[in-house]
Amino acid sequence: MKFWFIFSLILIHEALQNVLGQPAAKTKRPKEPGENKIKPAIKKLKPKTTKLKESPDTVSKVQSIMIQVMDKGRFQKPAATLSLTAGQSMELRCKGEKIAWSYPAYLDTFRDSRLSIKQQDRYGQLILTNASAADTGEFACWTQKCDSLGCRKDESKNGSTYVFFTDKGEIFVPSSSYFEIVYMHPDKPAIVPCRVTIPSAKVTLHREFPAEELKVDGTDIIYDVKKGFVYQQPTFNHTGIVYCRAEARGAPQISIKYQLLYVEVPSGPPSATIAASSNKVRSGGDFSVYCTVLGEPDVEVEFTWIYPGQEYERPVSIQGTWRLVNRGIGHTTRISKSVISVEDFETIDAGYYICKAQNFQGQTTLTTRVDRG
Repeated sequence: MKFWFIFSLILIHEALQNVLGQPAAKTKRPKEPGENKIKPAIKKLKPKTTKLKESPDTVSKVQSIMIQVMDKGRFQKPAATLSLTAGQSMELRCKGEKIAWSYPAYLDTFRDSRLSIKQQDRYGQLILTNASAADTGEFACWTQKCDSLGCRKDESKNGSTYVFFTDKGEIFVPSSSYFEIVYMHPDKPAIVPCRVTIPSAKVTLHREFPAEELKVDGTDIIYDVKKGFVYQQPTFNHTGIVYCRAEARGAPQISIKYQLLYVEVPSGPPSATIAASSNKVRSGGDFSVYCTVLGEPDVEVEFTWIYPGQEYERPVSIQGTWRLVNRGIGHTTRISKSVISVEDFETIDAGYYICKAQNFQGQTTLTTRVDRG
């Protein structure tokens, strides 16, 4: 009797647990459907992860078209940087029917016969024979789209590689001079071009006076093996004479010297003024109109004139000059000037004289009037 009473209590307890939706005992059992909803959700995300891995091929529209021709007719895609030995030859090809090239300016300076560029049926070909340390630099190519309006660069199909032509006797890329001027602008980085032919060379920057090694902290001054030392935000305090020291395989070398000059004139279209020697001229008299630009030392300015007697082919004299002016230690400005002169003033010479001064950043137009006095 006692046994049946206990058994009944157990049955009642299990029934109550089932009604409340709780397990009767802490025993392992198969998980109910719906308890693992998180796992299916994670599985649904996996296809998205796969798409992200493939995205560089689908999103990037730039197609590298450059290959390097190796020995025995082999080909390979050139790396971002190549190290070749001076005296070697190099052949690069770029796929396309109209290929344009860029390469170190040194090779253009003397129209070097060692460089050969040809356009074949399906690719452009660049061959450099007997390379020297001075040839170190970037070689790039791109396809051109041409129509009745001319040819333009196709940004989606190009290729480039930076080549170090290593020479034990020339750690630094040779320069055409023994002294160079580096203009430092307040609104853009300045580069001391101590480039090397051996990418593993240890390069340091030094000031001549006071004699000291300059700290290259990677923030204010950084070193780029393809460019040299880069002053990120030049200031007047950076002016002076500097040089570089490089060491490779235990053999140190010193570079040429660089004069750092701070430019006080901001970048932009020409800052110009115009003035006439006289705005009232008597008949038969002579006069001149001056157009002057105060600008950056290394930026050239082009002048053009529009004047009253132009359509009548009135003879005038136009002369242009420029000079550098030192406005204090380390401060240098370029003064560019154009002068139009008229002799034996006539009625057709009266009117507006318009000067247009242009640099690579824009154009400035100024006007002054000259009348009969």
